[in-house]
Amino acid sequence: MQSKKPLPAVSAHDQRHAHADARVHDHDHAHDHAHTHEHVREPVHASGQAFERAPDHSHARTHAHTHGHDCSASHDHAHQHNHAPEPVRDHSHSHDHSAAHDHAHSACCTGSATIAMPTSRRANRSKSPNTPLPPGTTRTSYQIEQMDCPTEEALLRKVLLPMPGVHGLDVDLLERRLHIAHTLPDTQPLIQAIRGTGMVPVPFGDTATVEDKPPATGLAARIGPHARMAVAGVLAAGAEGLALYSGQDTSLPVVALALSAIALGGRQTLFKGWIALRHLTLNIHLLMALAVIGAALIGRWPEAAMVIWLFGLAELIEARSLDRARDAIRALTALAPDTAQVEQANGDWVAVPAAQVKTGDRVRARAGERIALDGTVETGHSAVDQSPITGESLPVDKSPGDTVFAGTVNTHGTLDYRVTALASDSTLARIARAVQEGQAQRAPTQRFVDVFSRYYTPAVIAAAVLFALLAPPLAGMAWREALYQALVLLVVACPCALVISTPVTVVSGLAAAARMGVLVKGGLYLEQGRKLRRLAFDKTGTLTHGRPALRDIVPLNGQTPDAMLRLAASLNALSTHPLAHAIVQAYADRNNQDSVEIAADGLPQTAKVSRAPAANDGVSNVDSPNGYGAKPHATNTATDSTAPLPVDNFIAVPGQGVRGRIDGQDYALGNARLIGSLLDEPTRARMKVIEQAGQTAIVLADDNKPLAIFAVADTVRPDAIRAIADLRALGIEVSMLSGDSPTVAAAVARELGVSDARGGLLPQDKLDAIAGWTAQGKVGMVGDGVNDAPALARADIGFAMGAAGSAAALETADVALLGDELEKLPRFIELSRRTSRILVQNITFALGTKALVFGLALAGHGSLWLAVFADTGASLLVVLNGLRLRGVRKSATPS
Repeated sequence: MQSKKPLPAVSAHDQRHAHADARVHDHDHAHDHAHTHEHVREPVHASGQAFERAPDHSHARTHAHTHGHDCSASHDHAHQHNHAPEPVRDHSHSHDHSAAHDHAHSACCTGSATIAMPTSRRANRSKSPNTPLPPGTTRTSYQIEQMDCPTEEALLRKVLLPMPGVHGLDVDLLERRLHIAHTLPDTQPLIQAIRGTGMVPVPFGDTATVEDKPPATGLAARIGPHARMAVAGVLAAGAEGLALYSGQDTSLPVVALALSAIALGGRQTLFKGWIALRHLTLNIHLLMALAVIGAALIGRWPEAAMVIWLFGLAELIEARSLDRARDAIRALTALAPDTAQVEQANGDWVAVPAAQVKTGDRVRARAGERIALDGTVETGHSAVDQSPITGESLPVDKSPGDTVFAGTVNTHGTLDYRVTALASDSTLARIARAVQEGQAQRAPTQRFVDVFSRYYTPAVIAAAVLFALLAPPLAGMAWREALYQALVLLVVACPCALVISTPVTVVSGLAAAARMGVLVKGGLYLEQGRKLRRLAFDKTGTLTHGRPALRDIVPLNGQTPDAMLRLAASLNALSTHPLAHAIVQAYADRNNQDSVEIAADGLPQTAKVSRAPAANDGVSNVDSPNGYGAKPHATNTATDSTAPLPVDNFIAVPGQGVRGRIDGQDYALGNARLIGSLLDEPTRARMKVIEQAGQTAIVLADDNKPLAIFAVADTVRPDAIRAIADLRALGIEVSMLSGDSPTVAAAVARELGVSDARGGLLPQDKLDAIAGWTAQGKVGMVGDGVNDAPALARADIGFAMGAAGSAAALETADVALLGDELEKLPRFIELSRRTSRILVQNITFALGTKALVFGLALAGHGSLWLAVFADTGASLLVVLNGLRLRGVRKSATPS
């Protein structure tokens, strides 16, 4: 008889490491795995939304994975891990920050929400204004309701950045927040400088919010902006109508009506124009003010009134449209309730503000309520609608031990859960924060627009001046008409429609992706998604479930599958090995059980196991402290007719299988080494066929002969085949990279219909494969966000699966799939392509309208009405066009 070693209740592999690429181990071979993982990650630079004036980022990635696989005679796994605090993506950052600060802003409008962006694609994952500052630097934040356009941002930068002691600005246009990094002892100079631009700063922080701003006073506050613009429109229309009727643009009644309309509907525009002139800043307000004043000076009073009214009306509508873009992000955080029912020390349940609930508190969610915070269920059973977080279309069953997320809906039943994260650090809050920070990153299209607008505005203004001076002598145009056409060119000179089109479209796309359970870390990746030519998938845990399951039963020598499965489940009921669990779970599923019943002493209720005859004879026994006691898959109730059979003399042979006696008959269940000489040639041939299919063959035998072969293998995700088909329909090539054996990888690839499958790969091999493909086009890598870090970092876009429960994946992935639905990948690519189409439409329309009006002005046929439409009207239209992305449905499929 072979010597037998005690098999611990939980193997070293199970205790120390759940490897995302864990393979189903063939029982014909035993494995000693020596894994050494070294994850090194330098701290993420704090300049996410850059505070330094001139960041010079040099990034070098280092990531070392060494996997040594030595197949020997046991299933013992030894893993050594050296993990830094963030063991996901390895970046070595070298930063050189000088005092110089270079801004590339348009003279009129800018669309940037950051001072500078790093050169590395992976840099600055943490971009929250809460990131640490250099020693001695203070961050002061203000809510500025008047700051809702790149025009205001450019003005604030020009005013604040030259101030002594100011080291950087961070502007969040969507939230109208300004963060200033400075070393000033008093913030009054900052407040006065901001007020000098006509804007009102309200301190923003833990105690100061938007509601703290002083109430508006005066006539404007009493009648409101809508009523004021309505009255101004009537006055402007009256001036236009009276001028047409009388034929006099400069009569006293016409001038009076026009002046009233300008004072009521254009006062803010003229005031902002004066502020811009005082600070020597060219923006749309200054150009519009010059156009209106110039039109009045040449006697075009009705047109001056109508133009400034149209401009004010378009700005009002545009502001409301931008509010819709802001609401797309605010709606994410609004999903979580403000209060939570928290258990007190005396057992009472009291409503407490969610922001005050601490980790470890016990919270109750009743049927129909939204869950207030992230936590782990302790009591209760229910189904939770997780669509706001993961995008899943159906509610997910929850029971003790399961995770719940803030903002999800408890559909029925009551759940009591233990809080695992503060409200400010919940999955929902991290998602909303990531979307906010992502919208501040410049997409490639936005960078193009910024560069273009830097030269566009000065060039058009120069053309306007030259036209006013040269058209009369060279073309014989009247001086008054030449000046009027020059004013038209001045209005056309501002590229507001061009600048604003990109951020609105991008943030709408980011919000739409978040609603479908896809977190995109910035416009760069939203735009790059459409350029992907290949997606490489990790196998285990990505295309497959990452856990073994019983695939087939081959009865031998006249046995029946059901009887053999019951015998095998009885023998394996006390084993902790994943393959044993697969057989036990298959038996439970076949008999409509959740699992196998366990008695109070940790043994199967109907499968009591006798103590081994000797205490230290190498046999593991279930009554010992290290025996095979309570099992996760053995917790439910089974009837006597379906429960596992009583097992005597149960022993586990490490690396081979288990033995036991049932009804006086000895049985062995394991690999070929355990069964030994009982395996005849026909049985070996059948085992070989199973193994060639990428499955593990486990044999059940009695004292005389083999009784059955069980085929166990990892199972393919049901949605993987559909997702791969959809990706192919979109023209994306699909590859599979796996650390599993080539045989297993090929079998899974055949089931999925993937032609390019590579097995037996170490992390460096996956990295090399990605690097080779990048020369042929954009490549994405889909993995678990942890073990495939080198390949994920090297790919143009790294996709992390199931990131809702992983703070690390949320922080490091370029695109995080918050659930495990692979079908979100083709939806993301389709959203990326639609976003690109809308961006092209917006840019084409904005440039086309300006080119048309520019040409008409040079030909002497332009008008201020057309110029206003080409600027503010076009801005409004591109905003509305960009907002169409908010209507993308969760269930949208590729087309």
